[in-house]
Amino acid sequence: MHKDLLRLARAERSVRLHLACCLAAAVAAGLLVLVQAELLAGVLSGRFAVAALFPLALVVASRGLLGWAQGVLAGRGATALKSALRRLLLGRVEGLGPAYRSGELVTLAGRGLDALDPYLTGYLPSVAVAGVVPLAVVVRLFVADLATAVIVVLTLPLIPIFGALVGWTTKAVTERQWRALSRLGGHFLDVVRGLPTLRAFGRARYQASVIREVAEAHRAATMRTLRVAFLSSLVLELVASLSLALVAVPVGLRLLSGSLDLGTALLVLLLAPEAYLPLRAMGTRFHAAMEGVAAADEAFAVITPPEGSKEPQERQPRFAPAVTGGGPPRIRLEDVTVRYPGREEAALDRVSLVIEPGERVAIVGPSGAGKSTLLHLLLGFVTPSEGRVLADGTDLAGLDLDEWRRRLAFVPQRPHLFATSVADNIALGSAATPEEIRAAAEAAQVAEFAGALPRGYDTPLGERGANLSAGQRQRVALARAFCRPAAQVLLLDEPTARLDGRSEAAIVAATRRLAEGRTAIIVAHRPAMIDLADRVVRLDGGALVPAVPVPPISARDGEAR
Repeated sequence: MHKDLLRLARAERSVRLHLACCLAAAVAAGLLVLVQAELLAGVLSGRFAVAALFPLALVVASRGLLGWAQGVLAGRGATALKSALRRLLLGRVEGLGPAYRSGELVTLAGRGLDALDPYLTGYLPSVAVAGVVPLAVVVRLFVADLATAVIVVLTLPLIPIFGALVGWTTKAVTERQWRALSRLGGHFLDVVRGLPTLRAFGRARYQASVIREVAEAHRAATMRTLRVAFLSSLVLELVASLSLALVAVPVGLRLLSGSLDLGTALLVLLLAPEAYLPLRAMGTRFHAAMEGVAAADEAFAVITPPEGSKEPQERQPRFAPAVTGGGPPRIRLEDVTVRYPGREEAALDRVSLVIEPGERVAIVGPSGAGKSTLLHLLLGFVTPSEGRVLADGTDLAGLDLDEWRRRLAFVPQRPHLFATSVADNIALGSAATPEEIRAAAEAAQVAEFAGALPRGYDTPLGERGANLSAGQRQRVALARAFCRPAAQVLLLDEPTARLDGRSEAAIVAATRRLAEGRTAIIVAHRPAMIDLADRVVRLDGGALVPAVPVPPISARDGEAR
């Protein structure tokens, strides 16, 4: 059984209550089989009167009622547990940062966790029944007929043994199927998001072929999983049928010879299948639950930082010290190396850098040089594989990241705007008053276009700011930074990329005001943004290139490379 899921179920009171009642109902329904077999065997053999059919009907009705209650309770418990798991997973999104593909996260939180239903509603109850009912049946068979009980005891372990042998293969092929599904869902969502860019560069048809290849890989993985599931069901059914034959044939022969009475023979023949049935059901439901288990493994891998990670397990203030000092911090990188999973080359390679309080530093270099990784490192989205990042002498890995991020203002290259009003988009993540929002909009030059909108600052925007230009979206992102007066470190990731000259001038002017009195780290290619810096730091291939002085403005007649 999945230890992390069970631990979460015990921690959630509603889940714990529903699952406990569900398992109790499943076990009670299984134990009623013994009463049902006793009554039916007694009526058929003449040991009980026909009036015993009435309590037999009550037992059958009770089993049906318990089965219905089990289904309802299991469904409610599964819903509550999935909600709790999604809440933990989505609460972790802020700490994941852009290194984790959002498409895979959507697939995991949606289709992946929904696949837990067979595990929670089918496999867990069958495990509880398999742990109690076969034992009770064997005990009753020992009382009724010792020879039959010995045969059942000897053959019963064959089902879990064969089930375990097949289960190892099932787990491996199901994990491959889940990885293929996760890749398909993640890649498809990323392609849909980037479709305008793909069409602009003529790469849409190529991505269609990539999606066909990924879908074919998922189809092949699914067919392998189904093939193993069908073959495993065949193996379990064959073992159970042979075991029942070993019970039924001697009972029939002894009944014909007169060494066994009819009542005992009927009881044995009715009870023996019930010893094997829970184990067969558990094996069958194991295969149906494997996809959900694979998704749960990935969900808990996202929620729980891996062992050896420098990310603190607890981020509560009492365990995580805050950065001391009231002004901009002194930031120091000491031999920092960052490697992303699945990549051999380092995104940052032994980078050592000191940024003084209030200094404005421009980070330049070719695409893929590690500039954005450097910003994500300061944001706490990635942790160094080697080395450390210090803020006022305190290791960032030991800080309360929520408290640290309150001291940061981040303006990404592609800011995400939500389907809400302009004012709400500006105030995102802050408790700014309407007056502060308007002041921030004035400082970021949002007021130039906000006043022309139908409802001014209350005008709802489309998802991702669909009804604004690139320059207008960038100004809203800058206004968000102005709404964070407590922020002492300004991080900008190419804020003027893909903007026209007028929009770039507005962004540069607003950035100059925003950087006053703050430490500013600016990833830039355009000379206008580099003009704001006191110092230029060049990255190439993840490593620092020897520092160069900021050239005079007159010497900058092209873009930095």
